[in-house]
Order: sequence, then C-alpha cells, then structure tokens
Amino acid sequence: MFTGIIEEKGQVAALVQAGTSSYIKVACRTVLEGTKIGDSIAVNGVCLTVTSLGDGVFTADIMPETVRRTNLRQLHNGSSVNLERAMQAGGRFGGHIVTGHIDGTGTVRSVQDEGNAVVYTIAAPQPLIAGIVEKGSVAVDGISLTVVSVQDGAGGDGTFAVSVIPHTREQTVLAERRKGSTVNIECDIVGKYILRLAKTVPGMGAAQTVQGELSWKKRLVEQDLLQ
Repeated sequence: MFTGIIEEKGQVAALVQAGTSSYIKVACRTVLEGTKIGDSIAVNGVCLTVTSLGDGVFTADIMPETVRRTNLRQLHNGSSVNLERAMQAGGRFGGHIVTGHIDGTGTVRSVQDEGNAVVYTIAAPQPLIAGIVEKGSVAVDGISLTVVSVQDGAGGDGTFAVSVIPHTREQTVLAERRKGSTVNIECDIVGKYILRLAKTVPGMGAAQTVQGELSWKKRLVEQDLLQ
C-alpha cells in the first residue's frame, strides 16, 4: 500500500520491450534506502516489484496488463518518473490509501494558474469519472490530490480538476505535464468498493432514497450481515 506522497523523481535508465512484456530500469537514490529485491515501488503510481538492484538503480518487470492500462508505455530513456516506496506499518499517513493498481489513464485538458496554485483539468472515460467525487481523493501519476470539481460526461469522457501547490508541482512530474499529456489515474479504493456493491447487492441501488436505504438495511439484518 502507498499513500500518494512522492518521495523523489527518478529517471528512466532503460525501458526494454520483450515481446508483449517489458522491464524498466530506474535511476534514483532515496527509494533505494532499505529496499531489497521483492519490495514494491510505485512508478508514476504503478506498483512494481523490484527484481534487481544496482548502484543507484532498480529494475522491475512490466506485464502486458500494466502496459495497456498505464502511461508507462510512453516512457523513454531519460523520462522523469514519480517514485514512492510502499508504506511501512507505523509510518505517517500523509495522503490517502493508494494501492498502486491503476484504473486507467486520462488526458490533461488544461493547465491554469490560480493564485499560488495550478489547476489541472483532466479528461477521462466516464467509468473512471464515476469513481471520483468532489473534495474526495484521487491519485494522478501516483500523487495524492484533492478533487476540486467533477463533470460527468454526456455520452463521452467526463472531466475532473485538481489544484496543486508549488511544492507538489516542483517535486513531481506534474511540472512536465502539459495540455495533451497522458496521466495515470487511480480512483479512491473505498469509492470503488461502494460502486461495486451498488451494482451487485440487491436493493443497494435504491439506497439513494430513505425508504430504499431502510429496505436494504432490513435485508442485511435478516441475513445477519448487519446488527
């Protein structure tokens, strides 16, 4: 598990394609401290397993599903990437629960200055937008950010906006993101489970009304699922 607080920016030292799979080698410093083979490191928000360690670099395999779902396929030698080690038990929880399992990608629609902040508006497929709520949390390229606004798509992509302070922008790859850039998106895990339950638990969808909620709770009590 991660928290979405980026520890450092690394650089892609090599990205090697091998059939439908590939592996990445990343040059870095901070995230190597205490890291051993088999540990997890989030690269642009993607949870990858360290397969080898060298002098100032680590290597990780990238499976086909990861290539399809993320912007890692667009990296090249010299690309900057956000890096975060998995959270240690007892560590500070500065962001939100981030699994490192990317839901999909979005496209930066606009980048606008607003006082001391920069507002990024990102377009994404409606299934992803459905898992994003105003003032909730979302991970963009692995960065824990607060959602400023959400606009559902009418038969197409929707959009959401995040406001970024100078420190976050300068310490992450957001400084390099422009209109048209592709970013990884991970929706809040709690919201995803709620959406899943709403689709699968009988009567859950009707819980938007008071009567529907009472009916849903009654069924759970009858099934000894709720006391």
